Amino acid sequence: MSGNGPTSAPHRQPRPRFRPRPRAVAVALALAGALAATAPTAQAADHGTTSASRCGGRGVDPDALIRYESDIVIKAPLRTIWKLQTDVEGWPSWQPPVTTMERLDPGRLRKGSRFRWTTPAPATPSTPATTLEITSTVRQLRNQDCILWKGPAIGEGLRIDEGVHLWTFREVEGGVRVHTEETWTGDQVEADVPTATWALGQGLEAWLRDLKATAEARSGGRPH
Repeated sequence: MSGNGPTSAPHRQPRPRFRPRPRAVAVALALAGALAATAPTAQAADHGTTSASRCGGRGVDPDALIRYESDIVIKAPLRTIWKLQTDVEGWPSWQPPVTTMERLDPGRLRKGSRFRWTTPAPATPSTPATTLEITSTVRQLRNQDCILWKGPAIGEGLRIDEGVHLWTFREVEGGVRVHTEETWTGDQVEADVPTATWALGQGLEAWLRDLKATAEARSGGRPH
């Protein structure tokens, strides 16, 4: 997922391959409620395909029906971007949809670390507005290279059984290419795969934009 190029890849429209079912669940585990337009780097991965991205040999769920991935180039040093992303207790200071954050173990974020955070989920035709509580466990982490975490998201009237979220970071000409992808599983969100995929995409795109804006502001837009 690395290489030279502008700050966004060619436009790739999401291509869900599933017919909508009656129930709609429009909530993003990454950043629920962030309803901005999809950025040009984004795509909804076709079911049946598996990204080559890995962290310590692990990736997202290859069998999940709901999956989305995206890339962005950030004009900031890798160390700045990495610190923002792995200092999870600081997320609420630059990600407005992250309303609370609690580390469940001490020390630097590492494999096995756990953290609990909350984010609002908007009402849909089939689910009420609620607050999701997400308990994430880091499954893999390689310093300034990649991180993978997973866990459930549970709110009143809404549940995602498991979200698996992968991030990779590659230095390229002009900055750092950040790649992210995530999968969801669970009966409720799988009741309407296209809607859930769209919602997941909104959250990931908002996260990338916030990360880019914050990292570039802190570094003055200098990639090194």
